[in-house]
Amino acid sequence: MIHNQAIDHGNVFNFGQVSKDYAKYRDIYPEEFYRRIAKLGLCIRGQRVLDLGTGTGVLPRNMYQYGASFVGADISEEQIAEARRLSKEAKMKIEYVVTSTETIELPEHAFDVVTACQCFMYFNVEQSLPIIHRLLKPGGHFCILFMAYLPEESEIARKSEELILKYNPDWTGAHMTRYNPVPPKGAENWFMVDHIISYDITIPFTRESWNGRMKTCRGMGASSLSQKEIAVWEKEHQAYLATVPEVFDIPHFVTMIDLRKEIV
Repeated sequence: MIHNQAIDHGNVFNFGQVSKDYAKYRDIYPEEFYRRIAKLGLCIRGQRVLDLGTGTGVLPRNMYQYGASFVGADISEEQIAEARRLSKEAKMKIEYVVTSTETIELPEHAFDVVTACQCFMYFNVEQSLPIIHRLLKPGGHFCILFMAYLPEESEIARKSEELILKYNPDWTGAHMTRYNPVPPKGAENWFMVDHIISYDITIPFTRESWNGRMKTCRGMGASSLSQKEIAVWEKEHQAYLATVPEVFDIPHFVTMIDLRKEIV
């Protein structure tokens, strides 16, 4: 459970309560996303990687093919349970721990790379940056990754957001647009900037997979809404999706901020 006054007007949210659906519907990053990470020289063979806010282990499982050794960390026991299940089914040797970034207890200088995918906005930045710095080897990299759909460029995405806001007007995750990615405040005290990348990408969905993706977002399934409210939203959302093609594309915007710990 996460509580942040700057997010959703302070309402609590918990991705653990949608872990099974999250495991089914939120593994949506295309192969290009992972190739670009590897092109930066990150999460590749010979490296030990810590993935913070790993959720169901989406990033470690998809980058496993590039040869790095992974540890995934998440605050949710339910998310980690799904990550372990999926990794075991895929015969992948990935270590997982249940912990917040702010309270993580792992050896210092233990990792070549630390990643935070779709989650860094939930961390206490002031506490997290020195912890990540401590966990990295000299010359190690901290990579902040984010991918968002663009509702102003997709009627389906916009209509889906409008339905969520109808039932959860406190959700502050709507209306995403492109922006110029910058390192988090205070990062200059701990890291050098190696790369900042942003690009557009289009991702195909079916009616079912898009409904699942939206149901598991912070504003709906992970929110403090009741199960009855979520069920009413889903019925209305599925009725809307019945009016669109079975398969459709949703435009997305990706940012990658690659920070490096200096070698002293």
